[in-house]
Amino acid sequence: MTNLEKNLAEIKRGTEECLVESELIEKLKENRPLKIKAGFDPTAPDLHLGHTVLINKMRQFQDMGHDVLFLIGDFTGKIGDPTGKNITRKPLTEEDVIENAKTYEQQIFKILDPSKTQILFNSQWLGEKSATDMIRLASSCTVARMLERDDFSKRFKGGQPIAIHEFLYPLLQGYDSVAIHADVELGGTDQKFNLLMGRELQKQYGQKPQVILTTPLLEGLDGVQKMSKSLGNYIGISEKPEEMFGKIMSISDDLMWRYLELLSFRPISELQKLKTAVSEGMNPRDVKVLLAEEIITRFHDKAAASRAYEDFVARFQKGAMPDEIDEVELATVGGGLAIANLLKEASLVSSTSDAIRMIRQGGVKIDGEKIEDTKLILNKGSQHIYQVGKRRFAKVKLK
Repeated sequence: MTNLEKNLAEIKRGTEECLVESELIEKLKENRPLKIKAGFDPTAPDLHLGHTVLINKMRQFQDMGHDVLFLIGDFTGKIGDPTGKNITRKPLTEEDVIENAKTYEQQIFKILDPSKTQILFNSQWLGEKSATDMIRLASSCTVARMLERDDFSKRFKGGQPIAIHEFLYPLLQGYDSVAIHADVELGGTDQKFNLLMGRELQKQYGQKPQVILTTPLLEGLDGVQKMSKSLGNYIGISEKPEEMFGKIMSISDDLMWRYLELLSFRPISELQKLKTAVSEGMNPRDVKVLLAEEIITRFHDKAAASRAYEDFVARFQKGAMPDEIDEVELATVGGGLAIANLLKEASLVSSTSDAIRMIRQGGVKIDGEKIEDTKLILNKGSQHIYQVGKRRFAKVKLK
């Protein structure tokens, strides 16, 4: 396999689409640092592992010698991207944008190489545009084309309002690619329309169109819904090492491979060897340990990863945690479930009063951590290992 073929395989690893692959190959053959663009609206500054799927791909490009343009949409963030929403989004204030942008800057260099990363703010060029410039940009796309966007189409057919300024968002994001002469733009699958707009505008401005790579939305700990703080099924990159370790160890064996593909920097060949080893009898738990150590080392350091592993062993393995734990799925009420009800429905206690008594006596643990709050509410989408006493265990998913 040639170096070009290896790089192409690594670039395509864990991606949904590459538009257009032949153009990407031609760009790679030019043997120059490509401009790799990814835009982030500073609306959710506390990153979790789901956010890092895209940033990991940027790091892969850096390792191949390419330049990353980390674009913070401080101008477009004030508009609010309507992607995936069925209602008009409330725009951010300038203070919100500035504060959130600072937090992004602090977090991304846990993954990206600062020497190969250029942080840009699209207010640098969009903020200087006149009314005439905006009208000229708006003239480059028809209303019919805009209504091809799934979310716009649904809202239009459903009689829900669509503000005129929302049509400007994909145009402005597309113009960002023109302003920085992007060679490749990365984005989630929900951004495809906006990414394609960048290609079209580059053609209109006489530039070679950018190649588009879309990355999937990572499933959360429940293995079903996308990772989200609001669903409680996330792993935050700023969480304590012990919390990260416990959460990673709680994922299902099937989801483990998905996480390795999208989150690990291990070579594809090494992942294949691990799959073979598991098929031949290796305990999947050992693979999760490798994943947990890699992730924690990335966001903390190697010493923290070692301590988290030792803590896990002390809390679970030395605590006689069984190899096989019953898995239970429970329905939530109003998006959550009280701890006492959860323990009863999971058959870990005989009654809610028994659950409350055990909590007060210090006999209830979640992922090895003793809890004291008898009124604790667990969120929909969460997945944890619950222990009552020394011998009763259950892995509970809330749906």
